[in-house]
Amino acid sequence: MTRQDEAAPVASRFVSRGVAHLNAPKPAEPIMVNFVLVPKFTMLAFTSAIEPLRAANQLSGSNLFEWRIFSETGAGVIASNGVQVAVDEALPRQSPPGYIFVCGGVEPELTTSAQLADWMRAQWRHGRTVGSLCSGAYILAEAGLLKGRRFTLHWENIPGFREAYPDLDPVESSYCFDNRLITCAGGIASAEIALKLINDHCGAEMGQAAMNMCLLTHRRTAEDPQTISIAARLGTRNEYLVSAVEFIETHIDEEFNLAECADHCGVSLRQIQRLFRQHLGITPVEYRNNARLRKARILLSETNLSVMDVAVACGYASSSHFAKAFRKKYGVSPNRFSNFR
Repeated sequence: MTRQDEAAPVASRFVSRGVAHLNAPKPAEPIMVNFVLVPKFTMLAFTSAIEPLRAANQLSGSNLFEWRIFSETGAGVIASNGVQVAVDEALPRQSPPGYIFVCGGVEPELTTSAQLADWMRAQWRHGRTVGSLCSGAYILAEAGLLKGRRFTLHWENIPGFREAYPDLDPVESSYCFDNRLITCAGGIASAEIALKLINDHCGAEMGQAAMNMCLLTHRRTAEDPQTISIAARLGTRNEYLVSAVEFIETHIDEEFNLAECADHCGVSLRQIQRLFRQHLGITPVEYRNNARLRKARILLSETNLSVMDVAVACGYASSSHFAKAFRKKYGVSPNRFSNFR
């Protein structure tokens, strides 16, 4: 993926031609949206944030929005899918106008940069609205911008984030707006951020038209969860089973007490065991063990935690017990799996 020649007229860079057209309110000046790419950023989150802006420009026939792409050094950045993206320049010394988003991706602990965190903090202090896509919240956390704020990041990164920043509590919403802080879980949810900017600056009609151009059939609210509900995931609406699974998944790092789980759900031990076997084909203990290993796999993939620390975070009494269970489930030791990164 390459950028067009910098010498080209602005209109040819930001405004593409199309059949559809819409007259809508135009801001006095183009709205600037800046993106900072970090190594292994997720392409879907990045492009989903830009395409609605491009669609709005195409519909209006003018550059309602302009965007610039930065990296720490000014060199192109390789995304998590292996595609290298060229950028406009290195992080500028002076604060760029408009919104500033850091685009995160996989292995955020390995790509979190103190220099970028300092730069993002400086933009905030200069009055800019800053934000993050996907796991970019790691950078904002390092910058000290998330304390006392409502924020989110991709669900896959939340367990590791909570281990790295135990004093911060992300929500599992698709996106969050908190004053001058905008955070997004990434993926196609990034389009929601772009559509919000279009609505705010160009009106709801243009926002709806941009949605149609991107073939988006409905808008998510900020409160919508990132993933499907537990009931949908389990394939049942049985309230007792759903409550039990939620209890298990929120107490992964604690010693499991089936009687306590049953009491929480308001059912007997025999009934809760029957529900798991009937709907899931496994026992509550087996479900809990699988959930622990899923979390462990994520932590080994996305963080720098030691095998011992991962074992503790997932409720295992010893690293040897954890290693044995992990190898049985995935066919590889935790140490070897962690080294695959």
